[in-house]
Amino acid sequence: MLLGGLNSKVVGAVIMLTVVAGELAPRAEAVIACGQVISFLTPCTRYLKNGGSVPGNCCAGVRHLVAAARTPADRKSACTCLKGAYRGYPGIKLPNAQSLPKKCGANVRYRIIPTIDCSRVT
Repeated sequence: MLLGGLNSKVVGAVIMLTVVAGELAPRAEAVIACGQVISFLTPCTRYLKNGGSVPGNCCAGVRHLVAAARTPADRKSACTCLKGAYRGYPGIKLPNAQSLPKKCGANVRYRIIPTIDCSRVT
């Protein structure tokens, strides 16, 4: 899935921490798929690359992703998908990614960094 020459996987790479940030209710173990993670965050591409104002549909995607990643297994899977995408695709500015959760009203309890150890995500 491509968006303006920038693979949409990049979009989620830095947003992954949004997925693991919330206090979410447990549900049956089901691991969120990378395609689902990416689809939620596709509207964030322009902001992550260029900054400026955050589109409303980007924040909606962030909220949907947080809601979808309810279990530790989901959050680890999303983290792994996004981290891999971030490493493989240039163009995302880390300060933009770090500011996105706050701009979308998501509580992230740790720094957004591309070197996060996804195995420690709970």
